[in-house]
Amino acid sequence: MTNYRRATVPATTYFFTVNLANRNSTLLVNHIEDFRNAVRYVRARHPFSIDAMVVLPEHVHAVWTLPHGDGDFALRWRLMKTWFSRHIPREEFRRDSRIAKGERAIWQRRYWEHLIRDQEDLHRHVDYVHFNPVKHGYAHRTADWPYSSFHRYVKEGRLSQDWGIGVDTDDGFGERG
Repeated sequence: MTNYRRATVPATTYFFTVNLANRNSTLLVNHIEDFRNAVRYVRARHPFSIDAMVVLPEHVHAVWTLPHGDGDFALRWRLMKTWFSRHIPREEFRRDSRIAKGERAIWQRRYWEHLIRDQEDLHRHVDYVHFNPVKHGYAHRTADWPYSSFHRYVKEGRLSQDWGIGVDTDDGFGERG
């Protein structure tokens, strides 16, 4: 297995984007309970805080804070992807390279991680996570998408139910929604 060079800083916060191999798939929302169980399984063995998370049909955005003395987010993602892959039906097409390695063809092998630098960076990434279903056209309003930590933020009084309505869709990452 390739060992990618990644910044692994214990007790810090990261933003992630993790994609399915088939970007036209709806596998994650079709098997949302399996994905939630994968997250629970990993958190029980390798704790971390979920600052924000959204599960879309074919990708996940997450902001996590790792515990003191532990910067191994790669282990957590590997275990989560493995657990999920082992608990859903085998229906995907696999190329010879995946078959030779004994891999399912569910996830892209790599993912994007970004070390959160400061409070402004954190707020910008949390907003990005929460607004993403609207950006991609999966929901008209942020509150309409059920697979998001946005609802926890509303329940805790950190955001209002109508957050994100009528905002400029420039996501702060140089993309327009």
